[in-house]
Amino acid sequence: MITIDPQVISTQDLQRTLQFAVGPRPIALVSTINDDGQVNLSPFSFYNIFSTNPPILVFSPARRVRDNSTKHSLENVIATGEAVIHSVSFDMVQQVSLSSTEYGKGVNEFIKAGFTEVPSDLVAPPRVAEAAVAMECKVLDVIALGDQGGAGNLVMCEIKRIHLSESVLDEEGRLDQDKLDLVARLGGDWYSRSNADALFEVEKPLRTIGIGIDALPKALRQSNILTGNDLAKLGNVERIQAYNETIMEQPRIQAIFDDNRDAMERREAIHIYAKELLDEDQINDAWAVLLIDGLNSQPTTINS
Repeated sequence: MITIDPQVISTQDLQRTLQFAVGPRPIALVSTINDDGQVNLSPFSFYNIFSTNPPILVFSPARRVRDNSTKHSLENVIATGEAVIHSVSFDMVQQVSLSSTEYGKGVNEFIKAGFTEVPSDLVAPPRVAEAAVAMECKVLDVIALGDQGGAGNLVMCEIKRIHLSESVLDEEGRLDQDKLDLVARLGGDWYSRSNADALFEVEKPLRTIGIGIDALPKALRQSNILTGNDLAKLGNVERIQAYNETIMEQPRIQAIFDDNRDAMERREAIHIYAKELLDEDQINDAWAVLLIDGLNSQPTTINS
């Protein structure tokens, strides 16, 4: 492993390293307006939500590394204190990328990128009609993080109104993650896509108190088959279930024990089978298989 001192590496190389290392990053497509009424539209991947009550978004237009100049979006929010922030879906990502072109002051990126302007309700900057999510914001503060090329400027925005397209809602009228089909920035020219093929769920350990990886039998913790992710799934149960003898009736299990294997080979086969179940999030079935090996004769319980 190499070690990098941010004070020694060039700003260009540091920026590339960070943009590859920190991601995927959500994209804010931000529309602003200057004092002369000229509209600007630009995407920013230094962006996220930082509070729900009050609802606060923060994006950061950084000073350009090559010449230390600032972006029109930054100049506009400082001048007018308003912005509309849009989520970026896959079906508009090419247009969003085009809007990032560094056109001259006064050039309307809505027109260049082929987006449709829609009047906002509470702020002067228009909304992007093609965006499934648009959030009208008042700028609370702009915090400069430096005065050299590459320095960010934290634009703190309070959401005053949210617009949602019915096309990305589920049957209960809530946002559907798959229908949103959001994209995110990575390093270089790379993006990632949050569609059905890429989405997965991780059950948060909030409703129950998991036993933890440290409470797993030693043979599991030292397994050459089970990964850290696998062990975390096993450790996210409140208690280790009791051994069920009926598991031995499964053809897969019978085959493992009918084969001429020694104890270590049998354990490896059991772990492989359990891992397959864990990959399908069949946690209880995986535990049932692992208990065959006699790895835990005293089930652990955690009081909730």
